[in-house]
Amino acid sequence: EAARLAAEAEDLERYRSEFFGALRGMLEDEEGVRIAGDRFVFSSEVLFGQGEATLSEAGKDEIAKVAALLRRIAAEIPEGIDWVIRVDGHTDDIPIRGGRYADNWELSQARALSVVRYMSEEEGIPPQRLAANGFGEYQPLDPRDTPEARARNRRIELKLTQR
Repeated sequence: EAARLAAEAEDLERYRSEFFGALRGMLEDEEGVRIAGDRFVFSSEVLFGQGEATLSEAGKDEIAKVAALLRRIAAEIPEGIDWVIRVDGHTDDIPIRGGRYADNWELSQARALSVVRYMSEEEGIPPQRLAANGFGEYQPLDPRDTPEARARNRRIELKLTQR
């Protein structure tokens, strides 16, 4: 069993490498998109309006590029590998006052869910292959108290991983 799981993990790593390599080539010149280790990171401003969780038209275009590539790669992943695209929403640490969302945690979850729903409902990614997670302000990339740091912390991360 351990050998089988290790082989599955190795196979998934190969597909993950292919997926991120192709994404890197496709998105490397896009402003507001960067690679951080095994994740693709989209600045929230690329995908959403300020304080909003509905994907903008430009955001839909960016997610559609990822989904098209994912459909191609997914067709090659053997059935036995249990993979998922994890969509993680993150916000800055400025408290939300009024509005639709109670707090940053709720906003980050709503944004991740918006991406997941778009990928599933509009781009045809099977819902069982998607996960939406909201981290609010609790996993900042940059802990400094500056506008630039806060902008870096407002993001959506995509990661191909095992379920």
